[in-house]
Amino acid sequence: MESREKKIAVQRMKDYIEEHIAEPITLRMLADSANYSPWHAARIFKEVTGKTPFEYVRAVRLSRAAAQLRDTNAKIVDVAFDFVFGSHEGFTRAFSKQFGMTPQHYRKNAPLIKFFVPKPSRGYHLTSQRGENIMSEDSNTIFIQVVDRPARKLILKRGKKATQYFEYTDEVGCDVFEAWWEALGNIKEALYEPIGVWLPENLCKPDTSIYAPAVEVPADFTGEIPEGFEIIDLPPCKMMVFQGPPYEDVNDNYAPAGEKVKQAMRNYNPTIQGFEWADQDGPRFQLAPMGYRGYIEARPVRQLNVK
Repeated sequence: MESREKKIAVQRMKDYIEEHIAEPITLRMLADSANYSPWHAARIFKEVTGKTPFEYVRAVRLSRAAAQLRDTNAKIVDVAFDFVFGSHEGFTRAFSKQFGMTPQHYRKNAPLIKFFVPKPSRGYHLTSQRGENIMSEDSNTIFIQVVDRPARKLILKRGKKATQYFEYTDEVGCDVFEAWWEALGNIKEALYEPIGVWLPENLCKPDTSIYAPAVEVPADFTGEIPEGFEIIDLPPCKMMVFQGPPYEDVNDNYAPAGEKVKQAMRNYNPTIQGFEWADQDGPRFQLAPMGYRGYIEARPVRQLNVK
């Protein structure tokens, strides 16, 4: 079978899955949609997508279920049944295997997770977990999601003039920076992992850096902070999070990986999702680069008023 014919057949199956994702789907149904035998349909589907039809359907369902847990107050058991899982227990096992945490933990803590977003048949796209697609010139996929940050405090160590990570480490030295980063990571009450932040104008101080290492803690935090660090209040806000594809942790690959995400952020129009940039609402931040999860950076947004 010609490559183009395979892709067309697989696209028919993917379209069928999209239309019937909340219904039982069998291999026979997919094969009929592609006009091939079940065996042949399964073989070319795996060849083109890298997943068996069963793996693909489950990955899509679990990502849709995760989005529903994040965006609605639906009961977990109802979400499980909405996406054709036979029981609460079976859904929890599958969810935990896919995302490394239970549905209960995800709903309560809303950590960043990588949703499975099917690749389009032609090229790749900048893809939002809320369903929007815009073209990207490179051959990678950038995942986007909007998350809520509660009222909280920020523990940070201001520098002198640094506007980004490398300038900051040049100012203080890599060993000192790593020690400070470890100190932030040892704060047990931290809401999330340590981050590098770009402070908006309203949170900057004269003769101090825009960029700083930091960690967020609860608004009622009263514990000790590392010596020489500062703590400030942050109001609730929404953050638009951009997450690049995984990369190998060799030869400083995080630098080009980070630049691709930054370029995507610069080119992205948040009104596509009904938001606008809101840089004064809180610090823009980056997570420590780790190849397995891709480069991650986030910027504050506000919901647009829809008339």
